Order: sequence, then C-alpha cells, then structure tokens
Amino acid sequence: MKSIIISITTILFLAISTSSCAQESTYKNEDFAIKNVKIRHNKDLGVTIWEINVSGKAGNTTPVKVGQLDGAPVLGYVFPTTLKPTDVGFNETDGIVALALTSHPDFDDTPLWDENADNKFDNDGIVWHPHWVVLHKDERVAGGLSVKQIRKDDKTVVLPPTNPGMPMYMDSPGYPVITKSNTIKVIVPDYRINNQTNFKYDGVTAFMKVNTSNKNLPMLGVYEVFSVASGNLSLPYKVQ
Repeated sequence: MKSIIISITTILFLAISTSSCAQESTYKNEDFAIKNVKIRHNKDLGVTIWEINVSGKAGNTTPVKVGQLDGAPVLGYVFPTTLKPTDVGFNETDGIVALALTSHPDFDDTPLWDENADNKFDNDGIVWHPHWVVLHKDERVAGGLSVKQIRKDDKTVVLPPTNPGMPMYMDSPGYPVITKSNTIKVIVPDYRINNQTNFKYDGVTAFMKVNTSNKNLPMLGVYEVFSVASGNLSLPYKVQ
C-alpha cells in the first residue's frame, strides 16, 4: 500500500505542477476554493459520506454551454483515492481511482438516472452527479491528467453495468449528490466500494474538457486544477 500511495502522489504532484503553469480558466473562483475535505463512515447505515467544503457556494458555478460534445466544458469536485479499480467495478488496471462530482450542460452521461426528475433521462448533465473514473498522467493537457481511455475491442476491459458507454474507465453510479451552502456531499453504499473503509484520499477541484476531434488529445482531460485540499496532493486523509 505504501508504494501505491507514493506512486499516486508522484503522478498527482507532477500534474498539479504542470497545471500551475496553465492559463487560468474563467471558472476559477471561491466556489472551487477548498477549505477542507472529509469522508465519514456510518456503520449503522452501511455508507460513507464524502464531502468537500469550499470558501464560496458549492455547486453554484456551472459550465457555460457550448452547444456540442467536442470541446464541452466539465467542472468537477474530485476525490482521488487509494481504492483499487476492482473495488468500484473495473478490471485491474494502472491509474488513480477517483470519485468525481461533475456538471456539464452539453451532454448527459447518466442514461439510467433522471437527476432533475422531469421524466427525461438525457437532459440533466448540468445537475451535479457522480462518476467513478481512473485517472492517469497525461502531459498532453495542461492539468497533467486525463481519464484513462480504452479500446472497444479490448476483451480484458471490465466496466460496471452502469457505465455510460463511453470508451473510458468511467462509471455513472447514480449516488445522491447534495449541494448546500459551502458543502457538496455524495453518499456511497459500502457494498459499492467492496466494503473498503480504510483507504486514503484527497480533494481537488478542476476544469476538464471533452475532445472528440483531435486524436492527439485525450477524450476527457484535466486542463486546470483550481484547488487541492492537502496543498500537495499527498492523499493524507483517512476515512473517519
């Protein structure tokens, strides 16, 4: 476990160092300035409660719609963890398992869920919702990270049945996300993370972007890191 944490920290430190040189986006504000992050385990209910507290109003800032998938902006409150890909339904693969709470008005990647409760399942991408992703180092983007892509013909790849059908290590698990005042929270059942409650984690806010036209760029890359709970992405926090 120690070697895993060291390798994750190295990847993330390089990523945040790269991002610090990037041009700031128009979305960087107090709504993404992290004050603290925590994950609490409620044994009686069999869930963990993940939360990020910010200086501004959590979830208040959402992306401006561009009208197409290519170049679509994505904002995220992200929990990088030491969980294994197999803990959340993926096959064993290199990378950083993260739970990302995202908003993106140009597309809907939660086909099984109707977050805005209007009886339509393809129009609520702007509503804050969770994704499991596997991140890896990617120097092609300013933030230094991207969601790990897959080949559709790769028979070794395993995705959870709730995945959105995109060729990436991404899942749309449908956990409830709550924004209130300066806090954004998500509730995760224990059995959905292989009953793991002793992992380590950090908190990050970031700007991402979709790419479907340039083969030299990732499909979903991190273009700017706004804030990091630990300050150095060392994943120092333990589940309470």
